Amino acid sequence: MSPRGGLRTWHEGAHCQCVKTDVDTLATALYARIDDELKASPRLAPWRPAVGIGPTLSDAELVTLAVMSALLGYTSERRWLRRVERDFGHLFPYVPQQSGYNKRLRGASSLVTSMIRILAVDTSLWSDDVWLVDSTPVGCGCSRETAKRSDLAGWAQYGYCASHSRYFWGLRLHLVCTLGGLPILFALTGAKADERETLRDMLDTAPDVAVSHPGQTIIGDKNYYGREFEHDLAERHFELLRPARKGETERAGAHLFKPLRQVIESINQTFKGQLDLERHGGKSPAAVAVRVLCRILALTAAIWHNDKTGQPVKRSLTAYDH
Repeated sequence: MSPRGGLRTWHEGAHCQCVKTDVDTLATALYARIDDELKASPRLAPWRPAVGIGPTLSDAELVTLAVMSALLGYTSERRWLRRVERDFGHLFPYVPQQSGYNKRLRGASSLVTSMIRILAVDTSLWSDDVWLVDSTPVGCGCSRETAKRSDLAGWAQYGYCASHSRYFWGLRLHLVCTLGGLPILFALTGAKADERETLRDMLDTAPDVAVSHPGQTIIGDKNYYGREFEHDLAERHFELLRPARKGETERAGAHLFKPLRQVIESINQTFKGQLDLERHGGKSPAAVAVRVLCRILALTAAIWHNDKTGQPVKRSLTAYDH
């Protein structure tokens, strides 16, 4: 942290205003939490050589900057850093160059991922007993030349979005979340990845989540089907609810699917309409991954802060987008 003050000094002097909901207050609370976690668990920090000059911008400040840019709708890093220098100098005494900021942010992916889980667990929504599962397109290019020459070729694929009746070239963000929109599990895959296999993989890579949520109900769409798939979820002590496919008899909970489908579409729209998920601007796998992760962290941080300050709507970003 810079000796000139910044977020830590602001946090120490503004604790009496913790019930406020604005971007400065959220940034201060988020910075303090990340900084405390890094002090308690140094392994969370991105790797850097043991000998050398330490960075002027701390890792906690770096991630906080990335979250603020997502909340404020900046898709250009250069424009965002100019805004920080002009309007947020009281929080960030040192503003890095865009190239250094981009490189360090790509190296901080594991820290961003860890903070998503840490903040999510620290909310009242984490214990919800109903989850929604779905995937949404993350476009990465619009021209054939982009698809041929992009560094994302091989990961990004052509796919079809049934919700919007359109084809796209890119990835899919798979999301397991609570009814309140809190991200529980997530994965970024090629556009053609099987949603059932991806859900299995997400559960396999986070066994502690399954253990801490026995008897969980998971609600998905018609793509989450199959006797073997449902048996696998049942063995993990999850109950799957989904609409009946063509030729199937009506399934239990059918009256819930239409309103809950609107809930997951609303959560996806939060990512796309307010957090500019498809305007990530990433040109390489590492760049796309960290920019998507920062948007997931931005939503999680807003829910966490709204929960801590007793706001009635946990997923509201209105107080933080200006």
